[in-house]
Amino acid sequence: MAQSSAAAHLDQRPSLTITRRFRASQQKVYAAWTSAENLIQWFAAAQAKPGSIKADLDVRVGGRYRISFIDENSGEYHEVGGLYREVVPNERLKFTWAWHSTPERESQVTIELKGDASGTLMVFRHEQFADQAARDNHERGWNKFLDVLEQYLA
Repeated sequence: MAQSSAAAHLDQRPSLTITRRFRASQQKVYAAWTSAENLIQWFAAAQAKPGSIKADLDVRVGGRYRISFIDENSGEYHEVGGLYREVVPNERLKFTWAWHSTPERESQVTIELKGDASGTLMVFRHEQFADQAARDNHERGWNKFLDVLEQYLA
């Protein structure tokens, strides 16, 4: 009984969905998320001190990732990491997400990619936020990051 109420609680936690279309192949969009060399070109690039973005990605089910950077304005160190739960090359990634400063506030990210003649449609879903403020802060951050990703892929 407790397990189903815990599952229901997770379903009620705030989430966000962002849909973006990129003028790039599914393979290129997927590689932007799964190659450390590519990821550091766009992830947090709008706010990170130049040269401070680091990424360690073990892209396989059960593999871990860690991304860190220093905020150019505040000088604050940020690090996020998690575990890959689902990896379908060029189509889908699902992973946990937790900032090093609040490891108990783990959430989940799912990225789905669908290609067509004009590029790739990405459906980005971030679920199980601790509260509405965390959801809203991540929505602002993700939209900035994805704006840079769009420029990177162009």
